[in-house]
Amino acid sequence: MKISPTKIKEVLILELAVFGDSRGWFTETYNKKEFSKLGIDVDFIQDNHSFTEAKGTLRGLHIQNSPFTQSKLVRCTRGSVLDVAVDLRKASSTYKQWISVELSEENKKQLFIPKGFAHGFLTLTENVEFQYKVDNYWDKQSEKTIRFNDPEIGIDWGNDNPVLLERDRNASLLKDCDIIL
Repeated sequence: MKISPTKIKEVLILELAVFGDSRGWFTETYNKKEFSKLGIDVDFIQDNHSFTEAKGTLRGLHIQNSPFTQSKLVRCTRGSVLDVAVDLRKASSTYKQWISVELSEENKKQLFIPKGFAHGFLTLTENVEFQYKVDNYWDKQSEKTIRFNDPEIGIDWGNDNPVLLERDRNASLLKDCDIIL
């Protein structure tokens, strides 16, 4: 496994070792002992798997308030997405900065997103399957959604008119969102 740092040092791109033969390929997507050696000592407790049919669909930006904050290990197993993490840790030197990376079934990259980051993704193809591990359970009352095109954050999604679920379309601006980490 190769780790590629991002401009936000705690957010990591993980490039998996893929072994192929005449049958196809194999890769190990998670190994607690190996991740701990890499400095990612997180106790993941739940796996999630989503399907999005339409290209240009945006899910996010989502975060949960304390004590339900989540670290995530995300990957795209069918199609491709533009995956985005936004630093919302007020004491951080990278507060309100964001990173984006293309995750796809072809590149098999994963993104590790620590607690304190909002997360979202835009589907770049049709029929996308997205999988991720989290280290805390979903809690509806603590979930916050920040508008994808918040000018205070300034994410370049490459799509000004994505397909949005009502809660994402009507999301608050960061300045109006009570984020408690």
